[in-house]
Amino acid sequence: MVVYCSRYWVIMLKLYGGARSRASIVQWYLEELEIPYEFVKLDMQAGEHRQPQYLAINPVGKVPAIVDGDFQLWESGAILLYLAEKHDKTTSSVEQRATLAQWVLFANATLGPGIFGEENREREMPNLMTVLNGIFERQPFLLGNEFTVADVAVGSILSYIPVMLKLDLSAYPAVLNYIKQMSERPAFQKSIGARS
Repeated sequence: MVVYCSRYWVIMLKLYGGARSRASIVQWYLEELEIPYEFVKLDMQAGEHRQPQYLAINPVGKVPAIVDGDFQLWESGAILLYLAEKHDKTTSSVEQRATLAQWVLFANATLGPGIFGEENREREMPNLMTVLNGIFERQPFLLGNEFTVADVAVGSILSYIPVMLKLDLSAYPAVLNYIKQMSERPAFQKSIGARS
């Protein structure tokens, strides 16, 4: 989609996703950054994600994926980091970018499987929640006083716990408070909150 934006035409970023998919995580961050985008909802039940036109964007046939001008990218964590690099100018050093990447990768590779993988949950979850609870007792966000892409990655995983798993998190009050904080953000409400 092409839109007119004060004296020039802009090709709008396209976000591809399903009705209930990890695309809502990317959508949350797009809303936080106030970036115009078009959400292309694929009918996963009908197999639209397996059609040649979508496989040309993501040959694995999974969502989310984005098309930003001539650039195509898939995997939610990679998309979050790309958007942070391109649009969030608060991080400037290589060390800051590496720390953001650490938390995005932690969300996808450690936190998600540790909570949502039944075979891992009993062993992994107490340690993960204890560490996160300690962080949130000291500060409002993962990296201190500023909301970042790290909070989108980790906050989205944590926000699914009360909705999908109904696990008792009362032993981790700072994590519960963090989840509440994240879920009250207007950009969260327009994305993940709209699908919960």
